[in-house]
Amino acid sequence: MKPVSALAALGLLALLAGCEQLGIEDPAKIAAAKEAEGKAIGSACRHAMRAIEDCYALNPKAQKAAVFAGWREMDEYMRENKLEGVLPQVAHQAEGRSSEGQSDEGASAPAEGGKSKSAGKGKS
Repeated sequence: MKPVSALAALGLLALLAGCEQLGIEDPAKIAAAKEAEGKAIGSACRHAMRAIEDCYALNPKAQKAAVFAGWREMDEYMRENKLEGVLPQVAHQAEGRSSEGQSDEGASAPAEGGKSKSAGKGKS
């Protein structure tokens, strides 16, 4: 009976070891990945010269403590190496899209010489 129980135990061990291959994720790995993602978001925000409050507002699902840690680490790194930040280019386009979606009349960022589409219409 011992060889049968040893084989059964070995088979059970092999099945349990393959849980990662089945897609069952470990909660510790998930937490570590979320923290790493938060740090990456924070450091990217600092490099893009964003305030930490803006970073929180732009990334509401990220862990605030991890975002702050990444922002602080990048701030220290940039100060030590005397690096300048990079102005964000995509944010201006995203802000324009959000203002277009908020109004039904299509008034968006000034594209026609500083006037919105509704500014040229007369009074009715």
